[in-house]
Amino acid sequence: MAGWTERFSLAGRKALVTGASKGIGAEICQVFADAGADIVAVARDRDGLEEVAAAVRTAGRECLIIEADLGTPDGPVAAGRQALDAWGTLDILVNSAGIAHVVPALELAADDWDRVMAVNLRAPFLLARTLAPAMIAQRWGKIINISSQAGVIALDDHAAYSSSKGGLNALTKSLCAEWARHNVQVNAICPTVVMTPMGKEVWGPEEKSRPFIEATPLRRFGEPVEIADAALYLASPAAELVNGSLLMLEGGFTSV
Repeated sequence: MAGWTERFSLAGRKALVTGASKGIGAEICQVFADAGADIVAVARDRDGLEEVAAAVRTAGRECLIIEADLGTPDGPVAAGRQALDAWGTLDILVNSAGIAHVVPALELAADDWDRVMAVNLRAPFLLARTLAPAMIAQRWGKIINISSQAGVIALDDHAAYSSSKGGLNALTKSLCAEWARHNVQVNAICPTVVMTPMGKEVWGPEEKSRPFIEATPLRRFGEPVEIADAALYLASPAAELVNGSLLMLEGGFTSV
């Protein structure tokens, strides 16, 4: 059996990470690079992507940046094909890009619903469908969807977001059922509120965050590196028996 550092190593692997210009996605790029992976960083923000690429290269790894709007039908497919054309097979896909439109259900416009579904649910499917054939051909692949505890339990004003993440959880299990026989593992991480720019925007006011924190047994929100570390585990050889799982990283919120 390989030593523990080898079991958690991504040496020689190539990972595509969406939402890579900031927050959880940027942290995953850094952690994966530290573990030995080369990175394809996908997002809309060119400046943010350049910063991430510089950090990845400082860690001694290669980084390809791809600007893409994942909310369009063509954006995810084009990004996936560009990555394949440049690097051949991608070993790991992390669907980290996500948006939230937090309003009461009675005020939720159809266009806002559609945009949330497009980025949070359709894009992960299209990227997985684009990259999976090469993973299947080499009989090794890891797909990690960054979901949310809001896809498992209900929260006020989260109808679109929760629905998209619940759908992402179901997609995770569906792809596991189809692709596990090809040694492609598909899992999801379901965090609590994470202190990213989006998390701070939605949950920053103390009058909103305090009741949520008090309802969490651990009594705090998450940090991006905690999600990145969990993604590293799922991407590594150490997790090859883990498949179709929803890894709850929510301080116990859904347990009480």
